[in-house]
Amino acid sequence: MLTLAIDTATPTLVVGVADDDRVLAEVGAPSGTRHAELLTPTVTAVLEQAGVALRDVGRLVVGLGPGPYTGLRVGIVTAAALGDVVGVPVHGVCSLDAVGEGARVVVTDARRKEVYWRAYDGRPLGEPGVARPEELDLPDLPVVGDARFAERLGRAVAAVEVSTAGLLRAVPAGDPAPLTPLYLRRPDAVPNVTRKAVSQ
Repeated sequence: MLTLAIDTATPTLVVGVADDDRVLAEVGAPSGTRHAELLTPTVTAVLEQAGVALRDVGRLVVGLGPGPYTGLRVGIVTAAALGDVVGVPVHGVCSLDAVGEGARVVVTDARRKEVYWRAYDGRPLGEPGVARPEELDLPDLPVVGDARFAERLGRAVAAVEVSTAGLLRAVPAGDPAPLTPLYLRRPDAVPNVTRKAVSQ
């Protein structure tokens, strides 16, 4: 089955196409906060590179985060829309699950001088968390993900990013669940709820 995989949870936009477990084409593009303008052209380019059309895709997989509010929304809404157009299921996965494999601790940039993290012994050990690197008491496992945090963690960090193969491995068995973003904290932008008195 052809799968289109999308992840917008990190500053690297990941789009890939796979035939069962074999990745046919993949782009990992540093995009910062430009996911919204880059995602659709990247999907088009990856489909062309794989030599397939969107109508050939049998399912989609999308990273649910944790990640920044706007970035996650771009990926999830796009995947849901494409799945609706083609009439195929869309599976959501934790983006941390798609970084590396085996026994490990995954850390990614959460901004505000924090990291998103999750530990694995082959399967997840607890829920994803967010914390300052200096405050984490990590299990004695290899650490992978964003290598910029090695000094603050006091541990070596192998530079590994979300991948199409990782997204495919993370898909749970059974029917897809609702696409619920993994927000581990409030968004940076919040509405102003201060009410001003109306002058007569």
